[in-house]
Amino acid sequence: MNQNKQQYIQRMRKVCEYIYQNIDNTLTYEALSQVAHFSSFHFHRQFSAIFGMSTTTFIMKVRLKRAAYQLVFQPHKSITDIALDASFDYLESFSRAFKRHFNQSPSQFRRDPTWPDWYEQFDSKVGIKMKDINNHALLDEISVKNLETILVAVKEHSGSPSLLNNTIGQFIDWRKNTMHSPVDSSRTFGIVYNDPNNTPAEQFRFDVCGEVQQMVGQNPFGIVDKSIEGGRYACLRHIGPHYLMDDKIYFIFGQWLPQSGEELRDQPMFFEYKNVFPEVAEHELITDIYVPLKD
Repeated sequence: MNQNKQQYIQRMRKVCEYIYQNIDNTLTYEALSQVAHFSSFHFHRQFSAIFGMSTTTFIMKVRLKRAAYQLVFQPHKSITDIALDASFDYLESFSRAFKRHFNQSPSQFRRDPTWPDWYEQFDSKVGIKMKDINNHALLDEISVKNLETILVAVKEHSGSPSLLNNTIGQFIDWRKNTMHSPVDSSRTFGIVYNDPNNTPAEQFRFDVCGEVQQMVGQNPFGIVDKSIEGGRYACLRHIGPHYLMDDKIYFIFGQWLPQSGEELRDQPMFFEYKNVFPEVAEHELITDIYVPLKD
């Protein structure tokens, strides 16, 4: 990609980051165009050309995405408060917008969320992918760590990535009901068995994991005992939305690994989630990416 195009995409990425960081504030064309250093007269056309939607729609989607998570994963929070968090002055207008995007009212989504409709709205659409951006600066951020074996309790997911949030919800229910892996004192992981971008949906596999001190054994929640094998791992920290991790993962495999002289071990890669959405804003999410290496 030529330098001009690269700079153009980087400027648009700054706009995305600014929106995420200021999602609870008033966001105007003028302010966003200044972030991108584009003319405010033409900015809305440039933005729409990149994203296929206006900045107003983009901002609403980011707010509704958080609202959907709050409805399901923060059941103590009222729908009215969630609507206000999403910058809707009236519950009715929030409900109409939510149903238009997800084909369910907020109360229906809270009871029985249709995550595939959510996934269709947000699968790489609210943000800019980084594959064409020069990531050489990441070389200095990758470290090699020696890990001890970690005992984990696992809720296995097999099937479309669009249904992964259902599995996450079931794992959270187990965690809350049993306290075998208390979230405030136990690490949280995700074990990745294949690339969702290159795997048929029905073959996608992912383990949602919580650290435990001893095996949990048979249980009515369908939780199984596994371990994350110790050894050497390449580690790279990602800060921001999870859907933007792909490019850092591809960077490790496509650029860092050939230059490092390291070889991959026959074990799955995994993520360690340092915090979770919507407890923190998406731009504040911290995820460590671990890729297994031979000794």
